[in-house]
Amino acid sequence: MERSLREVGVGAMFDRYRSALNERFGANEARAIGRAVFQEYLGWDIAQVEDHRADLLDDRTLERFESSLARLREGEPLQYVLGHAWFMGLRLHVGPAVLIPRPETEELVQCIMEQDRPFPRILDLGTGSGCIAIAIKKKWPASHVVGVDVSAEALDIARKNSDALGAQVEWRKCDVLASGTVFHGPFDLIVSNPPYVPRSDAFAMPKHVIDHEPHGALFVEDADPLVFYRAIADHASRALSRGGSLWFEAHYQHAKAVADLLLDLGYRDVRVEKDLSGADRFIRAER
Repeated sequence: MERSLREVGVGAMFDRYRSALNERFGANEARAIGRAVFQEYLGWDIAQVEDHRADLLDDRTLERFESSLARLREGEPLQYVLGHAWFMGLRLHVGPAVLIPRPETEELVQCIMEQDRPFPRILDLGTGSGCIAIAIKKKWPASHVVGVDVSAEALDIARKNSDALGAQVEWRKCDVLASGTVFHGPFDLIVSNPPYVPRSDAFAMPKHVIDHEPHGALFVEDADPLVFYRAIADHASRALSRGGSLWFEAHYQHAKAVADLLLDLGYRDVRVEKDLSGADRFIRAER
C-alpha cells in the first residue's frame, strides 16, 4: 500500500470510525458498520484489520474512508454509502431513488418460492431496486418476469441490477393509480410490496429512514391506507390467469383489511401469513 501524505494508519481509522459512530449507533452497531466499510474498501475482515493496524492508508483510500464517515455521521444509511445492499444472497445496487430491501420482503419472496407450482409469467409491481423481480427470475430462469415502477430513476437502478446479475427482466414504467392503466397479461403470479406505511407512523420511524429513503415508496395517507392494494387487486382481477396467484406485503395493522378487500373482489383461497416476528404481514390469494 502506498504511503499516505497524512500517514493515517488502518488501526487509527478503524478506531476513529468506532468513536465517531458510537454516539449515534451504539458500540455494537458502530463496530459492525466499521467492519462493513473496511471489508468493502480493503477486503479485510476484522482479524485482518487488527493484523494490519500499523499499515498506512494511501491518499485515495483515506479520502474514501473520510467521505463515507462524514455521510454516516449525518445519518445516511450504510447501504447508500456503500452503494449496495444484499437481498436473497444477491448484491444489489441501491441509492436514494429506491428503498433499501427489508428482511420482511425476503420472507415474502421465500414464501412464494416455496409454492410447489410453476409461474411462467410473473409481474412485480412497485419493483424499486428490482429485488423481488430479480430474485424470482434467478429462481425460475425460464419464467418471463416483468418489473413495473412509476419512477424512471428506480427503473434505471433495477435495470442496472438485472444486467449485473444476468437476470433477464422486462422493465416497464407505469403508475398503478393512474386512470387507464392496464396490466398487459395474462400473468400467473402478480406480487407487490407497495407503499403501506401510514404517514402518522413517520414520527416513530428511524431518522435515517425519514431523512434519506424515498417517501413515495414508503408512505400512504392515513385516510386511505389501502389505496394501492385496491388499485392493484382490481387490475390483477383482469390480468391474472385463471388460478393465478396474487401476493402482497402489507402493514401488520392492515393485513386483514387487505384480505377482506380481496374477498370482496371475488378472490379465492385468501390467506394472511405472518412474518418471522409473528406479525400479520403477507396476503396471498388466487383468482
